[in-house]
Amino acid sequence: MNKATLNKTLFSLILVVFLAALWIISPTLTPHWKIKLGLDLQGGTSVVLRAKPTAEVKTITSDVLNGIISVVENRINGLGVAETAVYSRGSDQVVVEIPGASASENARILELIKSTALLEFKEAEWVPGDLTLLSEKERQDFLGDGELAAVPRYNNRGEIISEDQIVLRRTVMAGNDLKAVNPSTDEFGRPVVALEFNTEGARKFYTATLRSVGRPLAILLDGRIISAPNVNEPISGGRAQISGSFSVAEMQDLVIKLRAGSLPVPIEVLNNEVVGPTLGQDAIDQSKFAGVVALLLVAAAMLLVYRFNGLLADLALLVYSALVLAVLILLNATLTLPGIAGLILSIGMAVDANVIIYERLKEELRGGLPMLSAIDNAFNKSLSAILDGNVTTILAAVFLYWQGTKAIQSFAVTLFVGTLLSMFTALVVTRLFMQNLYQLKFLQPKTQREDA
Repeated sequence: MNKATLNKTLFSLILVVFLAALWIISPTLTPHWKIKLGLDLQGGTSVVLRAKPTAEVKTITSDVLNGIISVVENRINGLGVAETAVYSRGSDQVVVEIPGASASENARILELIKSTALLEFKEAEWVPGDLTLLSEKERQDFLGDGELAAVPRYNNRGEIISEDQIVLRRTVMAGNDLKAVNPSTDEFGRPVVALEFNTEGARKFYTATLRSVGRPLAILLDGRIISAPNVNEPISGGRAQISGSFSVAEMQDLVIKLRAGSLPVPIEVLNNEVVGPTLGQDAIDQSKFAGVVALLLVAAAMLLVYRFNGLLADLALLVYSALVLAVLILLNATLTLPGIAGLILSIGMAVDANVIIYERLKEELRGGLPMLSAIDNAFNKSLSAILDGNVTTILAAVFLYWQGTKAIQSFAVTLFVGTLLSMFTALVVTRLFMQNLYQLKFLQPKTQREDA
């Protein structure tokens, strides 16, 4: 295969790749493929959590933070929310970003996230009368090492009508004894949570109900009694249900919490903010405007200075734009405002590479070289200068991604992808454009000298 045939083959291949990129980024042809927008562009909820040490976990390690991240992700996924970002920040913080979440959804999401979801089953007994009528010694003898608590009673409308006093005794089971948790309804159609225990949990539950016949078995979530059914007989089979005055949403949230498991340590909310969709749309509109203006100014400048070669650079820039958007979609990258800045910076680097090549081409043509030789020499002699600058930028992008926060990582990803593709379009696409157009008689040595 001679050089001319090779150039035509490569040119055809690039054309196919360009058309494929246009197909990927087309919202009409491929609506399921689109660039994910970050919180600053789409709006949504941002929550900053801080892990709190306990007597058992005195130091917050990376394993503890990873445990929190895993539980929080599972809880949010249980809501059916897509494109959520959950990541650690610093030594004891976790950041949760949920693009698209509205202000009305924020309260439910916040409650779902911050709950430790520690499930406990405790032996208990009802208080037979008014403890205030007992002496202090009689009261202490009755309570022992138990804890006095109140169990609310509800009417059919879910309103609290009274509270019964109960004494909580020892914990007999916990959430790690569960095998499955599912939403269900009781015989009256009211929402309940159906529990299935693992083998060890089923054994514990049978033993606990055997010991508690005639008394209540209290079920607590994060130290709050959510149900305290009376046990009439031992329960085998490893199944139970949590009933109470739940709404459907409350039942669903309880299922999500129990399925996701409990947090390894308690957490507190340091910051919670909602970015409105209007602010996000304003950022998108301003970014689109800035990007279009930047591209038009660059294209106009290249045309004014380099004329026909400037047109070739603009065509290469068009190929670059399609390729970089397609690659970001295929990488499932999240685009943020810093990410857009990275794209614009890489556009400037692509144009800078073309300027270096064209100035070198002028020198080669003034030296009397034929067009094809001048093109080859210009690209070959410009290679080291272009590589030096771009490789340095790529290394910086890798370091920023490695050490940076989520926002910096978005900038690093777009800068890395944009710089790689800008080198490709400058060194390969533009070169093939020039060589093939010369062979098709669009570029002639005399014309090129005049234009240069």
